Amino acid sequence: MSKVFFVTGAGRGLGAAIATAALSAGHRVMATGRRPGDVERALDGPDERLLAVRLDITCPDEAQAATAMAVERFGRIDVLVNNAATCYPGFFEEVSPAQTRAQIETNLFGPMNVTRAVLPVMRAQRSGHIVTISSTAGLAGREFCAAYAASKFGVEGWMESLRFDVEPFGIRTTIVEPGFSRAGIQADASVYWPELSIGDYAERTAAKLADWRADNDPGPGDPARTAAGLVKIVETGRPPLRWITGDDAVAAAVGKAGELTGQAEASRELAHSGAA
Repeated sequence: MSKVFFVTGAGRGLGAAIATAALSAGHRVMATGRRPGDVERALDGPDERLLAVRLDITCPDEAQAATAMAVERFGRIDVLVNNAATCYPGFFEEVSPAQTRAQIETNLFGPMNVTRAVLPVMRAQRSGHIVTISSTAGLAGREFCAAYAASKFGVEGWMESLRFDVEPFGIRTTIVEPGFSRAGIQADASVYWPELSIGDYAERTAAKLADWRADNDPGPGDPARTAAGLVKIVETGRPPLRWITGDDAVAAAVGKAGELTGQAEASRELAHSGAA
């Protein structure tokens, strides 16, 4: 049965691949981005099943307007894919406070803005599916990614809790965690380099920036394959709460789970010894 997809960040990378996969599977798509012309070009031009609309996810009014346009055109919204994101790599002290706020504003409050706009439609339908693209950086912290990881850890906590709010209305939620890579981030997101420079970090920062900018990272996998898999998951009607995609992502999740288990057991021992 044809569904209506609402995809953010559909002008490139994974967002464009998801919109393309949904159209190829016979669904209708509301594809959004800051430049609708770029979205249409990424999706091979006009299609009666496609509506390309401007949306800056950091603007609640634009999220409300885009939602109204989707309902006016298609009558409903079945699947929201929160994909749009940015990345501010860098050591924490060198990523300015303004950059850190911008990182959280886009990657956490942005999906929240769009979800707030779409949820009344889904509640009225008593059905829907909220999908948010996270990252393995939302499960395990890593060097040179403090601000980015903070935004994705926020996404994880928000989405895990949101499911309890909306499941009584027939609305499902799924967190997608693709493998982490420099190439994947730079393909899907706007990347902003650190504004600040601190002598103690200078040598490490130079090496990290060279590494991130080098064209030697194979990426997290084929976006088209990930997109096709996501569309199939949506079509099942019984989507998972979390989809960890890619061998590196699975390894990272298993490693973090083991680390947490070890820390929990150690904490239990400390509590029993009275040393807590």
